[in-house]
Amino acid sequence: MLIALFIVLSAGVKIATADEPVPTPWPPQFHALLFMNYSGDLSMIDLWYDWINGRNFNIIQEQLGGITYDLEWNNGTSFIYSLDESKSCRSAQLEVGILRPNWLDGAKYLGQQNVSGFLCNVWEKVDFIWYYEDVITKRPVQWIFYTGREAHVMTFDVGAVLEDEKWQAPVYCFNKEKKGLSTKGALREFKGYKEKAAL
Repeated sequence: MLIALFIVLSAGVKIATADEPVPTPWPPQFHALLFMNYSGDLSMIDLWYDWINGRNFNIIQEQLGGITYDLEWNNGTSFIYSLDESKSCRSAQLEVGILRPNWLDGAKYLGQQNVSGFLCNVWEKVDFIWYYEDVITKRPVQWIFYTGREAHVMTFDVGAVLEDEKWQAPVYCFNKEKKGLSTKGALREFKGYKEKAAL
């Protein structure tokens, strides 16, 4: 009798888990405008995601500040640079490439929550990022890093592609002597969340 009850309860758990929603994979190409907020430290990010061509581009506008360009390739190469007179650039070689469209596979489902007027399904990935997806449209509404930094999705244009010439890092990024450029704030967290989410 106890064995039968255990089997029934176990089956019930499996059914409930199977019925939980799963995150929608990212489309292979899209453009999103992200409003970033970290305790009042504000920025806007133009995110161009292009899985088909193995590249990802974050164009980061700090509030009343400069613009930082973060160009990433699927071989793990990244260029972080400015286009102002400082000609600052630094490169990095990461162990992982850009996020896969299904990078949220295996995320823990936390239920539903109303966010900015949208009813969202919520998932947690490796204790690093919390991801909110609109129940109706299946589009991301926001994600929150473990540090508390929030990314609010203002626009999400599926299929949008940045022109090929915009993906070229400036020539001074390939000089032997490069000027340093800080990877503070949202940029550093994007790097970390990419590496952690790949787990």
